[in-house]
Amino acid sequence: MAEAMRGVYTNLAKIRRTVFREVARIAYEDDDGILDELDDLPYEIISGDVATYRESVFLERAVVGERIRLAMGLPLQGGDRPPMISEGAEEAAKPETYYEPPLINIINFACNACAEESYVVSNLCQGCLAHPCREVCPKGAITFKDKKAYIDQEKCIKCGRCLQVCPYTAIIHRERPCAAACGMNAIGSDEQGRAVIDYDKCVSCGQCLVNCPFGAIADKSQIFQIIQAIRAGEEVIAAVAPSFVGQFGGRGNVDKLREAFKTLGFAGMEEVAIGADLCTVQEAGYFLDEVPEKIPFMGTSCCPAWSVMAKKEFPEHADCISMALTPMVLTARLIREQHPNAKIVFVGPCAAKKLEAMRRSVKSEVDFVLTFEEMAGMMEAKDIEYTKLAGDGASDFDVASASGRGFAVAGGVAQAVVDAIHKDYPDLEVKVESAQGLENCRKMMKDAVKGKYNGYLLEGMACPGGCVAGPGTIQAVNKSAAQVRAYAKKSPHKLATENMYNEYLSALERANDGVREEDAVAETFEAQRVDASE
Repeated sequence: MAEAMRGVYTNLAKIRRTVFREVARIAYEDDDGILDELDDLPYEIISGDVATYRESVFLERAVVGERIRLAMGLPLQGGDRPPMISEGAEEAAKPETYYEPPLINIINFACNACAEESYVVSNLCQGCLAHPCREVCPKGAITFKDKKAYIDQEKCIKCGRCLQVCPYTAIIHRERPCAAACGMNAIGSDEQGRAVIDYDKCVSCGQCLVNCPFGAIADKSQIFQIIQAIRAGEEVIAAVAPSFVGQFGGRGNVDKLREAFKTLGFAGMEEVAIGADLCTVQEAGYFLDEVPEKIPFMGTSCCPAWSVMAKKEFPEHADCISMALTPMVLTARLIREQHPNAKIVFVGPCAAKKLEAMRRSVKSEVDFVLTFEEMAGMMEAKDIEYTKLAGDGASDFDVASASGRGFAVAGGVAQAVVDAIHKDYPDLEVKVESAQGLENCRKMMKDAVKGKYNGYLLEGMACPGGCVAGPGTIQAVNKSAAQVRAYAKKSPHKLATENMYNEYLSALERANDGVREEDAVAETFEAQRVDASE
């Protein structure tokens, strides 16, 4: 599986981060000559006249040029006309500009046109006497030519039985890496065999872009617009996801990370784990009030790719997905209460959060979304080694609980909700089922609608391993998960209380000029249920 690439600093990772760094560097510089510099950038990133990664240096530069455009939030141009990377850059330079969908993009001429799923016989075949592969094939797709097995792809139904019985492991299961990683079956092929995305199915989880070994898939970034907002004098505040631990360190150097954000021009940095605590309280309350009297089961809401998938594919059970606002939204609304005119930037591991921030049905209060990898590019552009910075001595955020910080790892959301319920109802049995990866999430939902999980709390995570495995992360998944758990255990705070949540509602009521947040939540979630794709 290409998943093995995660956490390995490959040539592809080097190219990605170099693009983010250079786009950030240009954004921080004066506007004079910016268009010319953009058009020259591929020649700076790919120098010389000898190809390193692809068959020609010209193709390498063309691919980098498209990645630069995506990093600026601009649409792809394609290879059918002379490249002009700077086309549309004037609009991108406006701090209020948001990228245009689609979020996840395939650079056609970078795609290797990998073969679609198939079972093929390798040269390890010994032409054995038993022929077990032929005997187990239910469609008669296997014959022998020159004493070697041959699979007729027209007849093969891809059941895999031949692979299971071959004593020489001579049969190989081939899959296009991006399609294998897509739990939505949203990736097919065009007439040239290149990958294409069915955006009616895609939920922008981003697993395809980190599993393509050719760097043909990328999402759009808002690095350029965030830096423009900073340079324009806006109050820009970062809301950092709990999974920052393992990406940028943990307890003991939070003050250094805060200093790094300050150096980049951010006016402040807050921890999204406080929003996770509030989300926990919401979800515990909904579960107690609604399961099983009103709905047979309840799915968690914090992973946008999972929740959109569940609502899209199981619309008759859309009301079984929690109505709780996500930690990102709850934290942003808390920040907005204190800083009404600020630009709020969610910094985290997730590509789908970029779409969540754009939803019209539930106002997120988030102006921009930045991944950890994009954040690392900004730091490189300013030559920041945050671990060497002198912090203010406040080595922890000192606001959230261990439960809130545990949201970053698979199983952490459900455990937080269960712990919150047991706080008031210690003897109540709360049954939990969880799934990682959208294919497994779909299987869980199918079982749930059949009645297998009546009375259950379901946790869905689009990324295998949880948020620590998001497409915007920069460290190995297992390492990050271990560091998140260790950091969470040292949290000095307990889970947010119902009183804390009520205080939050009161604050928002004041901020919304008397509009009751409970009513607003009901209205927005009704809209979200009707149109889960927004």
